[in-house]
Amino acid sequence: MKKRPIALITGSSSGFGMHASVALVKAGFYVIASMRDPQKRGPLDKLANLHIATEHMEVISLDVTNPVQIEQAIADIMDRHGRIDLLLNNAGCAYGGFAEEVSPEQWRSQFAVNVFGLIDATRAVLPCMREQNAGRIINVSSISGRFGFPGLAPYVASKHAVEGFSESLRLELLPFHIHVSLIEPGSYRTAIWEKALQHQQSVTSSAYSGQMKQLRKQVESLMLSAPEPDEVIRAIVRAATTAKPRFRYPVGRGIALMIAAKTLLPWSWIERIVTKKLTPSKND
Repeated sequence: MKKRPIALITGSSSGFGMHASVALVKAGFYVIASMRDPQKRGPLDKLANLHIATEHMEVISLDVTNPVQIEQAIADIMDRHGRIDLLLNNAGCAYGGFAEEVSPEQWRSQFAVNVFGLIDATRAVLPCMREQNAGRIINVSSISGRFGFPGLAPYVASKHAVEGFSESLRLELLPFHIHVSLIEPGSYRTAIWEKALQHQQSVTSSAYSGQMKQLRKQVESLMLSAPEPDEVIRAIVRAATTAKPRFRYPVGRGIALMIAAKTLLPWSWIERIVTKKLTPSKND
């Protein structure tokens, strides 16, 4: 029997990482689902038991902010499996808040996970992928990597960094038959935005309190109408399995229109539209 290709996924305890772990097993991969705290593997195990033969998946502990642990995990995978065919960089977090009021610790934590953790995991798998002369690296970005929403500056800045890193990396690795792709989701029903707003407490004396109140309304409204992440998972599977994966996979309701608007409209128009959305009404 032909061996399954090996996929390593970061941030698999919930959200896109959890669903992608199961979907990639269905697509023919042997999945190594990693998470910072394996005690939180319950939802993944429950989903896996419903949909896949679980002998094709294992769970490992991996904190992407710990470079030593990353190196050890990759070395262990290579010892046991001899190759890594796919890296899905999904681990991420989001800090909400206006730039002035986000603490230095939160800024650094945002980049430690979303940017430096992704870079460290990527660099750790590259030697084996180059040796194989083949591989896939899929980085989960966001529409926030293309559009700078107010009140989300740490997250937006981190995703812009992921976009730039991925663009350079794609061009560097094509000669080695290693394909880099970006998944750029819009709003989907995951826990990340709920957690983001929990980090940012309302401060009535803040100069930004009115804008923050409107931002919370916008995010809460989006979350009520946000779909399940099925479309994002299908994009991940396409990027992992198609013969010639695209570089960017924007996914979600209104995302193509938003990208086109930023490209085609004068910036002053965009400023007016966004400012109007965040301006409190007289009744607020």
